[in-house]
Amino acid sequence: MIRSRLLLMSRQFSTKTAFDVNLKESQNVISPLTDTFGRNHTYLRISLTERCNLRCLYCMPAEGVKLSPNGKLLTTDEVLRVAELFVKEGVKKIRLTGGEPTVRKDLTDIIGNLKKLKNLETVAMTTNGLVLTRQLVALQKAGLDMINISLDTLKKDKFEYITRRKGWERVMMGIDLALQLGYNPVKVNCVVTRGFNDDEVLDFVQFTQERNVDVRFIEYMPFGGNKWELEKMMPYNEMIKLIRSKWPEFGKLSNEPNDTSKAWKVPGFIGQVGFITSMSEHFCGTCNRLRITADGNLKVCLFGNTEVSLRDALRSGCREDDLVALIGAAVRRKRKQHAGMLNLAHMENRPMILIGG
Repeated sequence: MIRSRLLLMSRQFSTKTAFDVNLKESQNVISPLTDTFGRNHTYLRISLTERCNLRCLYCMPAEGVKLSPNGKLLTTDEVLRVAELFVKEGVKKIRLTGGEPTVRKDLTDIIGNLKKLKNLETVAMTTNGLVLTRQLVALQKAGLDMINISLDTLKKDKFEYITRRKGWERVMMGIDLALQLGYNPVKVNCVVTRGFNDDEVLDFVQFTQERNVDVRFIEYMPFGGNKWELEKMMPYNEMIKLIRSKWPEFGKLSNEPNDTSKAWKVPGFIGQVGFITSMSEHFCGTCNRLRITADGNLKVCLFGNTEVSLRDALRSGCREDDLVALIGAAVRRKRKQHAGMLNLAHMENRPMILIGG
């Protein structure tokens, strides 16, 4: 009877494929958040909205995206219920993403309620920084522990080209405010694209000399509609070589087991540098991340195109233990690693703005 119920649920709520849940296997898994390769997922990224106040070229297709109707998005109560469920099963860190999470009017309340969850250690947020000077003080008071600010150029004109909007000065002021408020460090995410900002890699490293920032260089990744090309991707090793041409002493720092960013530093600089090498040196073997899209789908891999609708399960009146079983089935289907950058470029996936990073 239990097996029949799980099979029915997975057929109903999977947006791509139907699950065949093996009951014996599910009983042997210590946690529903542990996959068949022993990866225990303690980090959940929740997208709060598909909307954004910028239009970054690598994130949103030039023709824009079709947004989900409001009724298809997770409500505040649903976001908090999903978060509570995952925390009960072992999630220790939740990151709020978008779209742009700061366009969500109830963001402060969401953060405050997440901080009330027992055993949740960290609430983080990734933002484009455009409105931080208005919001960050309140967000910090609500309990925001960590902040990542996306910034792909230190030049105003290039910012307006890549984002299709104005606002570079406001983002820079947002970084300064985050530093003044004591975020340690302020993480700055920079997608490096050959022919656009590869000539600023050294400038970004210099940016860490007097600031407590962690500039994280992200290899350009393929997503729906962003016209990814291998020639545009500047690999990690090439960036290292470039930086060492100016700072030969540029060296590695230690990393935690589940870190996605490879940490490096110029001795004597206050800040540091990281490299997210999803394309040239993937870190799938230590991945501990799961994602919930704004429309309530569970993605067990950023590059995977199999999704499961937790929204539909919630709204059907699904019992908590059945919801946990549904999540566990999805996690156990997670593959050992992504398909490789050349294959990913030809696979169907959402645009980044509809995933949440």
